[in-house]
Amino acid sequence: MDISGIISYTTGVVIMAGIYAVFSLGLNIHWGYTGLFNIGIAGFFALGAYTSAILTTSAPDPDLFEDFKFGGDLPALLSFLDPGIDLWFFVALLAAGVVCGVVALGIGFITLRLRDDYLAIATLGIAESVRLVFLNEKWLANGSKGLYRIPKFMGDVVSAENYEFLYLVAVLLVLAVVYLAVQQVIKSPWGRVLKAIREDETTAAASGKNVFSFKLQSFVLGAFIMGIGGALYAHSVRFVAPISFDPLLATFIIWAMLMVGGSGNNKGAVLGAFVVWGIWTGTQFLPGFLSDPNFRLFMIGFLIVAVILLRPGGILGEERRVSRAAQEREGAAPSEL
Repeated sequence: MDISGIISYTTGVVIMAGIYAVFSLGLNIHWGYTGLFNIGIAGFFALGAYTSAILTTSAPDPDLFEDFKFGGDLPALLSFLDPGIDLWFFVALLAAGVVCGVVALGIGFITLRLRDDYLAIATLGIAESVRLVFLNEKWLANGSKGLYRIPKFMGDVVSAENYEFLYLVAVLLVLAVVYLAVQQVIKSPWGRVLKAIREDETTAAASGKNVFSFKLQSFVLGAFIMGIGGALYAHSVRFVAPISFDPLLATFIIWAMLMVGGSGNNKGAVLGAFVVWGIWTGTQFLPGFLSDPNFRLFMIGFLIVAVILLRPGGILGEERRVSRAAQEREGAAPSEL
């Protein structure tokens, strides 16, 4: 048994699950806490990945890529700012989030006044428009050929065979930071307003809250987090192309992760990402037709149906909190539910 091969493969699975957990946290802000039905995740996925890749990838040979005019290896151009360690990875993460946030601001300003079904259609159309822009505008990102040789995190600090372990640490650290940040904002009064909007917009508005403004803020924050996930993905696979962002692996599976883990629960969002990605990757080793991609889709669908039937709120479900005053009025002992 090749132990080193098993460890390497498991490391790759955990890296990708951690990246998808970041997306799941972003979607949890949209749907789990605010009730925004966003099925255009692939658009923010692509924007984050391409932004990071364009900022950090060297410009190609113009003789080989006549149509590709964008890009210039920004880290090399600004090498005089280099403090001796590779900070461009973190700059790229931040830039990817900012680009997605700005785009979400424009999209949300137009669409968030729509009903849920119209919002879903609008986000789906915008995601497809983003993919087509990168596909057809060759000067921007090399068209259907995509961008490759995206730089490694920390360059050549470690050997090639140990690089995945370094990147695993980086992904888990980013995931931890995102998780803790989301936990803090959701526990704040701002987060409680989001939950009130999700439950009853009319009541929230009657309480003096600007429902549209809070929805827009939630949409931008969720998109910002998805942009970070896209950048992590780009530096993991080190190749991005329009075909990388098909709805199956860039939208549907992220929704599956959130539903399985528990909408409205950040721990559930992370757990769902690891469970669903583990099933998706693990089923490819089943014998015969069981490893067929269609059967793997069936397994994910079966898992979702099973969770809905057995635990409608997901494996963990939403954490319900009842105030001390409300519990005392009901004659219950003060506790956190």
